[in-house]
Amino acid sequence: MIRRIVFGSMVLALSLLMWAEGGAPPVPAAASAKREAVSVRLPGAAFAAMETINPEHIRWHVRFLSHDLLEGRGTGQRGGDIAAEYIATQFAEYGLKPAGDNGSYLQKVPLVGITTLPETQFSLLPKQGSAMNLKPLEEYVAYDQTQQAQSDVEAEIVYVGYGIEAPEYNWDDYKGAEVRGKVLLMLVNEPPSDDPKFFKGKALTYYGRWTYKFEEAARKGAVGVILIHKEDMASYPWEVVRNSNSGEKSYLKLEGPVLKVAAWVQLGVARKLATASGMDLEKMMADARTREFHPVSLGAKLKAHMVSNVRHFESNNVLGVLSGSSRNMKDEAVMYTAHYDHLGIRPDMPGDNIYNGAADNATGCAILLELARAFSVAKDRPGRSIIFAAVTAEEQGLLGSEYLGKHPPVPAGKIALDLNYDDVQPLGAPQEVEVSGAERTTFYPWVQAMAKEFRLAIRPDARPEAGHFYRSDHFSLARVGIPAFSINQGMKFKGHDEAWGLAQDKEYTEKHYHQPSDEYHPEMDFVGDGAMARFGFALGWEAAGFTKLIGWQKGDEFEAARVKSQE
Repeated sequence: MIRRIVFGSMVLALSLLMWAEGGAPPVPAAASAKREAVSVRLPGAAFAAMETINPEHIRWHVRFLSHDLLEGRGTGQRGGDIAAEYIATQFAEYGLKPAGDNGSYLQKVPLVGITTLPETQFSLLPKQGSAMNLKPLEEYVAYDQTQQAQSDVEAEIVYVGYGIEAPEYNWDDYKGAEVRGKVLLMLVNEPPSDDPKFFKGKALTYYGRWTYKFEEAARKGAVGVILIHKEDMASYPWEVVRNSNSGEKSYLKLEGPVLKVAAWVQLGVARKLATASGMDLEKMMADARTREFHPVSLGAKLKAHMVSNVRHFESNNVLGVLSGSSRNMKDEAVMYTAHYDHLGIRPDMPGDNIYNGAADNATGCAILLELARAFSVAKDRPGRSIIFAAVTAEEQGLLGSEYLGKHPPVPAGKIALDLNYDDVQPLGAPQEVEVSGAERTTFYPWVQAMAKEFRLAIRPDARPEAGHFYRSDHFSLARVGIPAFSINQGMKFKGHDEAWGLAQDKEYTEKHYHQPSDEYHPEMDFVGDGAMARFGFALGWEAAGFTKLIGWQKGDEFEAARVKSQE
C-alpha cells in the first residue's frame, strides 16, 4: 500500500480555495478515524498534483477543440484527425508513454462509413389506402448496416412491442414468433415500471436502448427494424434523431448479423400506418406494456431501396500511459476515458452547419488532458499504471471504445477501473456529483467516502429513464468486464437552487444537444469541470493503490464478463 501522509495545516490552508472551486479536499487522517476500512486519504505527492488542476487549462482545451477550424471533429474527417493529433501532442508533452500501435499514441480503428444517398426510396405499403412514400429526415431516417452499396427490401411488417427478450425479468416480446426475413416495428425504451426489480424501475436498462433493439432483431434474422420515435420515451426530440442520422454513419467492420434497414420514424407516421392497417397506435402501445403481449402482423409491408455511399477508412483512439510505481501492480492499470469526436460539418445544411461539440465532448477531453498533466507532475506515482484514452466514434455508437475494449493496451482483466467523462457542462461550482453505475461496483464505498470529503452530495441519475449508463463510452468497457462509470455534476450549483440546474439541463437538451449551437463562449464557467477533474483524480489515485482489483457487485449483469476476463 502507498503510505498515507497527514497534511495538517496544508490541508486547512487550501480547503477554502478548493471549496470555492466546487469541492473540499480529502481531510487529514485524524478526521477519518471512524472509517478505517474505507480510507480516502491521499498521499502528499498526490494532493500536491491534484492542487495543480486548473479550470482555465480546461477552458483553453475546450476553446481549441470546439473551434470552427476543427469542423466539428467528425469521425474520419479532417477535423477529427486534427483533434486526435492535438491530444497525442499533449500526451507527449506531459511525458506519457505511447500506448497505441507500433510505438505511437494512435490506435487505428478500422471503420466503414455509410451515407444514405438521395436515391434511397422508403415506402410503407399499408393494408388499406395508398403507399406512404416517406420524406428523409422529416419523417424517417434509415441506414443499411450491411455495408453494401445497394440493398432491396420488400417485407411484411410485424409489430413486436418493445422488441425485448429478457428472461431475468420474465419478459419476451417475441414469444417464439418467426421473424426471419421480416421488418419489425417497435417502440423505443422499455416497459414502464416503478419496481426496481423490474427493468430497474425508472432507470433505463440496455434493453431499452435502440442499439440493443437493432442487435436483437438482427440476431433473430429480421431484415429491418423501424423504431417509433416518441419524445418522452426516447428522452430527446426528433431533431436529435435527425441530426445524429443525417450524415455519414460509421460502423466497425462486420462481425455478425446486421440489418438491411435500421430506421426511425416520426410518431405521426407510425400512427398513420397503424390507422391504415386497421389498428390504433395508442392501444398498440398500451398492449405492449403487459407480459401477455404477442407479436402482431400489420398486414403492411416496407418497400425500401437503400442506396449508400460506402467508405472504408480508419480513425484513431489516442492512448497514453503513465507507468505505475509498484513492482507487483504496474502491469495493471486504472483507465480514464473521454470521446473526442462529434458530428462534424454538414455541407448541405444552410447557415451554421458546424457541430462544434463544445460541451459534448470537448469538455470531457479537456478534463482528460488536465488529468494527464496533473498525474504527470506528481513527484511520486500511484502503484498501478494510469491509462489515458481519448476515443473516437462515440457519436457513431460507442465504436472507438468498443474497439478499445476488444483491444486494450492492458488485458481487460488487469484494468482495475475506468472513469469516463462526457458532456460536463461549464455551469459553475457544483454541490453534487453524479456517478451512476458506481453503485454496481465494489468500489462504491470509496466513491461515497470521497464525495463526502469533497463536500459533494451524490445525486441519483437526474434522468434515469434516459439510460445514460448505456449511452457513453464506459459502457463499452463494462461489456468486457471492466468496472466503469462516468463522473459528472448533479443539478445543484453554488449560488443557485436545484430548479436552476434542472432548467439549464432542460434548455441544453432541447436547444443545444447535437445542435450547431453547442459552441464555446468566453463567459462559460469551468470551475465545475475543474472540480470534477479533481474528484476523478482522487478516485483514480485511490483505485490505483488497492491491493485487490475492483469488481462488479455479485449478480450484476457485467459480473460474468469480469470473471471471464480474469480467467
